[in-house]
Amino acid sequence: MVVAQPVSAPLTRAAIFLVATINPGSDNQAAVRSFCADLPGLIRAVEFHDLEAGLSCVMGIGSDAWDELFGDPRPAELHPFREIRAGPRHAVSTPGDLLFHIRAKRMDLCFEMATQIRARLGDAVSTVDEVHGFRYFDDRDLLGFVDGTENPRGEAVIDAAIIGEEDAAFVGGSYVIVQKYLHDLEGWNALPTEAQERIIGRTKLSDVELDDSIKPTSAHNALTTITENGKEFQIVRDNMPFGRVGIGEFGTYFIGYCRTPRVTEQMIENMFVGRPPGNYDRLLDFSRAVTGTLFFVPSATFLESVNDDVPAAAMPVAGSTLEAAPSTAPAPDGSLGVGSLKGENRYE
Repeated sequence: MVVAQPVSAPLTRAAIFLVATINPGSDNQAAVRSFCADLPGLIRAVEFHDLEAGLSCVMGIGSDAWDELFGDPRPAELHPFREIRAGPRHAVSTPGDLLFHIRAKRMDLCFEMATQIRARLGDAVSTVDEVHGFRYFDDRDLLGFVDGTENPRGEAVIDAAIIGEEDAAFVGGSYVIVQKYLHDLEGWNALPTEAQERIIGRTKLSDVELDDSIKPTSAHNALTTITENGKEFQIVRDNMPFGRVGIGEFGTYFIGYCRTPRVTEQMIENMFVGRPPGNYDRLLDFSRAVTGTLFFVPSATFLESVNDDVPAAAMPVAGSTLEAAPSTAPAPDGSLGVGSLKGENRYE
């Protein structure tokens, strides 16, 4: 049985997003490989402080780091995050070899987990970004709107986020894209509520989607809805607000899991370039992306099989089954048009 990492863990009150790069040298690569198999034990040790707090940690690996750590075979769609420039809008690409998405009902458990990870990795890595997220009121972002309403639920989570037989060597894996957005809250809060609702595409108080007859085609939820041949392709979001009041920093940390990065990439292209081009997401007039990285999330089974002495770890083989997820879950249609960014940097 192939066991997936807890990509579909329930939403929590607190989270830490830790992004690191691997320092040069074969010893550092070996230290990271050794850490992979140790991660489950670290999680169990911290989790034992409060078994009801729902602690989880997902580890993702960047494209360059995959080659250094594991070599071939590679996940079929793993590549560096693709930068997009469209007028003043810029989806930046920033460094990141390792992602740790740590979640719990209590921030102290998240903090302890992050501390243990950094202590265990030591000088093998350098932290390039660390964000402490919190759940804001009734699951709202700092813009005042509920975030994540349209997340898939139940078995739909597996269909959206977990790789099946379309990449048989990596059954149980997932792709995750992270972006840190900073908000101009002063400018945003100066808008009338009705104007904000037309930008987001939902009512602010009741979180009801605007009727298509009045919702602009540039609304955030319109541009991030991806369909083909009548089928909607979804991602699993676990965005979190963050901020530092003293320096006027207010933001949202976007994190989206999917069984193919093409869906999330198309959402980002629609936001920054527009659908059609020029019909961009007006939320970007008030929100600026300051990071952007794509990671592959191997299965927990893969991580536990890693040998710190050998660059290529044992892989699940074709025909493996996924625990808690039917191996027959339908894969995204191979004709999915959202692959338009693949192999291209059209907007740099």
